[in-house]
Amino acid sequence: MLAGMPRPWDERQSLEQERVDLPGQIGAHQAELAATPAANRARRERLDWQIRNFQNRLAAIEARLRAISE
Repeated sequence: MLAGMPRPWDERQSLEQERVDLPGQIGAHQAELAATPAANRARRERLDWQIRNFQNRLAAIEARLRAISE
């Protein structure tokens, strides 16, 4: 590896960073959902789906990190 180049992250570091980032993404999408008019059903459904997807990913990350620790 060349001097000054950052080391590539290992799986644990990547998962921990994603675990830190996801709550902010969930919050931003929840705020956008709250600001989206009820008449814009397609956008609300997409945002709701993305929030659930982020929540599921967060649960999967937590499970993977527990498995790595054991």
